[in-house]
Amino acid sequence: MNIHEYQAKQILKKYGALIPEGVFALSVDELVEKAKSLNTKKLVLKAQIHAGGRGKAGGVKILNTIEELGDEAKKLLGKNLITHQTGSQGKEVKRLYVEESSEISKEFYLSCLVDRASSKIAFISSDQGGIDIEEVAKNNPKKIITTKINLVDKISDQDCEKIIEIFGLDLDVKKKAINLIKSIYKMFIDTDASLVEINPLILTKDNQIVCLDAKMNFDDNALFRNPEILNLRDLNEEEETEIEASKHDLAYIKLDGNIGCMVNGAGLAMATMDIIKLYGEEPANFLDVGGGASKEKVSAAFKIILSDKNVEGILINIFGGIMRCDILAQGVVDAAKEIKINVPLVVRLAGTNFKEGKKILDNSGLKIISASDLSDAAKKIVKEIR
Repeated sequence: MNIHEYQAKQILKKYGALIPEGVFALSVDELVEKAKSLNTKKLVLKAQIHAGGRGKAGGVKILNTIEELGDEAKKLLGKNLITHQTGSQGKEVKRLYVEESSEISKEFYLSCLVDRASSKIAFISSDQGGIDIEEVAKNNPKKIITTKINLVDKISDQDCEKIIEIFGLDLDVKKKAINLIKSIYKMFIDTDASLVEINPLILTKDNQIVCLDAKMNFDDNALFRNPEILNLRDLNEEEETEIEASKHDLAYIKLDGNIGCMVNGAGLAMATMDIIKLYGEEPANFLDVGGGASKEKVSAAFKIILSDKNVEGILINIFGGIMRCDILAQGVVDAAKEIKINVPLVVRLAGTNFKEGKKILDNSGLKIISASDLSDAAKKIVKEIR
């Protein structure tokens, strides 16, 4: 789950990090009124959307007066902001944030994330802040260091010093940076975060370490432990289909392809998407129905897949372990009859009772194409839509 910048900054502030003072609002009048409380020579207006690259897209403005703030806020609120992360469709700006300006001496990059390969927490730091970290990695990789930490209650001073070494800070400022790393680490653990990114992290002219921007993601599976984080969810920033999928406990992510996928198991889903690409087409989604796919769940999955107008065919790839193939096949047949699928449907079953499942599909009277293995399934669905 993602949250907005202003929400991420409030969490950082709660854990002791320095942030510029700011206010957010849902209307221009509210924003202007709240902004009068800020003590600053210049005002920084920021569009609040779940995407990076806002500055380049015109979503960040530096202003001199409250009057300018009102004028620019009117232009920005409701604007469709297109960045390199939104895709061509963009995102409508429905929330605005204004904060005090900062006098910047240096800019750094800092992030903290779960490194799944090593089962550790990784801090990534660079003295090249304020620009896309992907560009730094491509053009100047020596300017980025990664420090991996074993999961412990508290991060050590030694590890903190490794993380900030690339910043080249003086001794008094280094202590402030170490305290910030400790705060971020504790917040990361406490909230079950999966990513914290501060770009830029700045050194001000009065030698303060300040989080000038902030992005946070959280583990969806741990939100039940953090209701205060769940309350920050902004459904306006999420795909309607992904919201609907979550209601049925379906793991669904919309993609840009034309072949809808329904699979049980995340690894199998990834393999299915890969083989679709191998045969020259693009998956329209990631969809994991899980191990207990009831008729209702399968029906909901079909409806979600078919709500995507780009879908020209559907590939179902099921390995029956705990979930028996015959039960799944019956669910597919019942759901297909109920919602009247009008695109080609290829089904591959393997595992427990797959022969019985295939028989149910073959005798259904529906135009369901059976496949013997994953490669066969991919070839058949690609052939059907061409």
